[in-house]
Amino acid sequence: MPIVTKERLFMPRFWQFVLSVYAFSPIDLIPDFIPVLGLLDDLILIPLGIALVVRMIPKDVMDECRQKAETEMASGKPTNWYAATVIIIIWISLAAFSIFFIWRQFAK
Repeated sequence: MPIVTKERLFMPRFWQFVLSVYAFSPIDLIPDFIPVLGLLDDLILIPLGIALVVRMIPKDVMDECRQKAETEMASGKPTNWYAATVIIIIWISLAAFSIFFIWRQFAK
């Protein structure tokens, strides 16, 4: 049984947080309005950050998580119908709002 402590997983979680903030932040190292380089930094830095975070996770913890995922998938694909229902309602609402907005614009 692997010994998982908060201190042991602090750095991977910290860098995962930093990577998430960078990915969703409007502030980039190289601004996006620079033609190729602006988008290229996201294309390179985010996958490298993910690889760094995965390498920082201890091997025994990763093996335990993979084993747990395999047993979960072997017992049947997990489904969450409540989340699916919420997502479908959001999509239908957005589609209805878009149709209403477009119809209202062209009806003038």
